[in-house]
Amino acid sequence: MTLHLILLLLAAAVLAVVLCRSLNLPPILGYLLVGALAGPHALGILPDIASARRLAEFGVVFLMFTIGLEFSLPRLFAMQRIVFGLGLLQVLATMFAVAAGAMLWGVTWQASLALGGALAMSSTAILSKLLADRRELDAPHGREVIGVLLFQDLAVVPLLVLIPALSQPLERLAGELGWALLKAAVLLALVLFVGQRLMRAWFGLVARRKSGELFMLNVLLVILGFASLTEVTGLSPALGAFVAGMLISETEYRYQVEEDIKPFRDVLLGLFFVSTGMLLDPAAIWHDAGRLASLLALLLLVKLIVAAGLSRLLGSAPGTALRTGLWLCTAGEFGFVLVVLATDTGLVDAVLIQPVLAAMVLSMIVAPLIVHFSDRLVLRFVASEWLARSLQLTRIAAQTVASEKHAILCGYGKTGQHLARFLETEKIGFMALDLDPERVREAAAAGEPVAWGDCTRRENLLAAGIARASVLVVTFADIATTLRLVERVRELRPDLAIVARAREEEDIEKLYAAGVAEVVPEALESSVMLATHALALTGVPMHRVVRRLRELREQHYALLRGFFHGATDATEGLADAQLPRLHAVTLDAGAWAVGRKVSALELEKVGAGLTALRRRGQPHVALNGETVLEAGDVVVLRGSAAAVAAGEERLLRGLT
Repeated sequence: MTLHLILLLLAAAVLAVVLCRSLNLPPILGYLLVGALAGPHALGILPDIASARRLAEFGVVFLMFTIGLEFSLPRLFAMQRIVFGLGLLQVLATMFAVAAGAMLWGVTWQASLALGGALAMSSTAILSKLLADRRELDAPHGREVIGVLLFQDLAVVPLLVLIPALSQPLERLAGELGWALLKAAVLLALVLFVGQRLMRAWFGLVARRKSGELFMLNVLLVILGFASLTEVTGLSPALGAFVAGMLISETEYRYQVEEDIKPFRDVLLGLFFVSTGMLLDPAAIWHDAGRLASLLALLLLVKLIVAAGLSRLLGSAPGTALRTGLWLCTAGEFGFVLVVLATDTGLVDAVLIQPVLAAMVLSMIVAPLIVHFSDRLVLRFVASEWLARSLQLTRIAAQTVASEKHAILCGYGKTGQHLARFLETEKIGFMALDLDPERVREAAAAGEPVAWGDCTRRENLLAAGIARASVLVVTFADIATTLRLVERVRELRPDLAIVARAREEEDIEKLYAAGVAEVVPEALESSVMLATHALALTGVPMHRVVRRLRELREQHYALLRGFFHGATDATEGLADAQLPRLHAVTLDAGAWAVGRKVSALELEKVGAGLTALRRRGQPHVALNGETVLEAGDVVVLRGSAAAVAAGEERLLRGLT
């Protein structure tokens, strides 16, 4: 019946992960839930088979290999103050704080240290995604959180050596630990000084065969070969996989390797968390819910105090320190790896493991909630945060107090800076908001109207002068953040025109539906420029290339379909009657077109076309044959000079 068990396991895992995804929870929790319900302590569908546990360990091997692939010495040195300062102190302080508390409960000091190491970890997968979603990676607390998470990932390596050594008798502990550390040091030294060139040459030899199957087999050979090597020497297989990842991280094959092993890693890691969930006893946890709640609160409080206190000690502002503590106070996926290792080596017994695992799972469930309310908690408990927020808003408002009809740029990266140069050329004022403190500091020192601030916050938009702005431009392509920003702008200023970027084609309609006036699709712009350069290089005359470029863009951008005629056009050579022009017509209450559908206007009879419709309070109105015109609408006609004149007569008086 093994096949039936596998099918049942897969079905349960799929359903659990779908449920977690729909609730915006990490898939890890779904796997743990499947293991807990199907394991020997609950429904008993999945017996605790040793072979299954052994297979699940390869999930940890592949996970550590991925961490090794992401290992970067330049990145470590760039963040060395946070990584080796705050990160090191956070892991050590949390370890010893948890160990001291566990020893007071009567746990042996060896098991206490192992639990301390496991509970010191935070979830890299959850927190890094939340930081990216909230666009806080470059915020002061975001940099601290990423630095600490980076050190925690590295700290797993010595802990994989330490925990098995702690299981030895006391008289042999020092010798076993010293011998394990010596073997690990020799292995790392050989790898770093000799293995790099050998690995590059070997992967080059395999890659030259130009076989995807061979490359994949070689990756698996390297991972499992190094894991086997360290296991033979008495060290953890995960340590060998980490070393293999380090060797490949500096080669040109890193990204291909990462993509190739991702399916193996995700499937086997899911199996590992299922096997970890099988350790949970739901009945025992339910009957001891009070102690579990106390343990969860204690875990969150201790990690919060340690991380926030150390951040403040190292010079961070009180608000930044508290945010860092709130982000790092929950448990992480590597904690499960270390707890399972401690259980397998006999350091932690089954009775103690139940509340610890349950508290870790619950802390990961509440992590998004803690992050969501972190700003409110900081404003509630840090008095100086109100002053800092007020000063920030004052700095933004001071730069826009005299501005009228200016542009608000959300994001001041490369795209925002290029746009700013265009605006300056046309002597149009702008105010830019960005979350990268270094970029803001450099730009502000150069006299640029740039301030640090989250453009999705109501108070920042008001301080940037949204009530007096003529346009708001979203220079980043994150669709979720853009939609949230558009919703905020619609609340504050429904008639403000918004221009946004779209990375994917399916995002264009979402943005238009949300109220964006014009969307610039990245795929379209890159393909248009590639096509025009290719035409020019193949000998097509430049005037034809320019015409094709204009035609392609006119097909996608309503605002570029023609031009608005002005008094200076004749002197600039633009008064060619054959070129299409645009003409805006305001429909008063008595206009003939008011109350009629666009299809009933029959503008094509006079050679004019309707390209855009502007309605007060609705920056983007769906324009099709069923659209009914209202009093106060501004319609934009396109055609020759005679056609738009006849079209205006048709709209206002019904004449053909």
